[in-house]
Amino acid sequence: MIHKKHSTGALITGLVTLFGFSIMVIFAVNQDITNFDRTVITYFQEFETSTLTSIMKFFTFIGSFSAMLVIVLLTSLFLYVVMKHRLEIILLWSVVISTPILNWILKQIFHRARPEFHRLIDIGGYSFPSGHAMNAFAFYGILAFLLWRHIPNRTGRTILILFSSLFIVLIGISRVYLGVHYPSDIIGGYFASGFWLTIVVGLFQKYRDKHFEKIKLLKKRDYR
Repeated sequence: MIHKKHSTGALITGLVTLFGFSIMVIFAVNQDITNFDRTVITYFQEFETSTLTSIMKFFTFIGSFSAMLVIVLLTSLFLYVVMKHRLEIILLWSVVISTPILNWILKQIFHRARPEFHRLIDIGGYSFPSGHAMNAFAFYGILAFLLWRHIPNRTGRTILILFSSLFIVLIGISRVYLGVHYPSDIIGGYFASGFWLTIVVGLFQKYRDKHFEKIKLLKKRDYR
């Protein structure tokens, strides 16, 4: 019954994120969302100060692949040494490695140019979907998934979700504030990453279930 609920939830999540990404693709390709994008960027940049710019640059940095790689290494060490969970390490690295590859493929497909007005940092490459948004959603999403079952109380789980969500949102906002992404790039990145995360986690759970079933069968044979 539990597996059916999980499968249904995963299916719904996958369909919703795929639909959301498809809508953002239509808007971005047809440039139907340009006014919205410009309005949001202008709104965030009205708060521009040297201090806020430094803060946004910090969140952009921790959303970069190089910074996340360090965090992933530390997380892997924790999972291996403290939690003794090797399968979770495979899942973590699968998500972290595959998400930037998927992002690169999507950017090559859509070829959307970055915003040209009031950039606070220099950066090249295509804009849609945002790599920082995809990486942040994938990493902090999978981190929440891995740690959720090991936190025994509701308060701890709530803090975990709030912490993960806060970093995902702030990394996305930092890209808009710094003028290197349209808001639709960020939203599209979240949807794309959510869809991909659903697929990878679903495949992992199926593999893990089969793995544990094999272990149970081997134990039963040993007892005989």
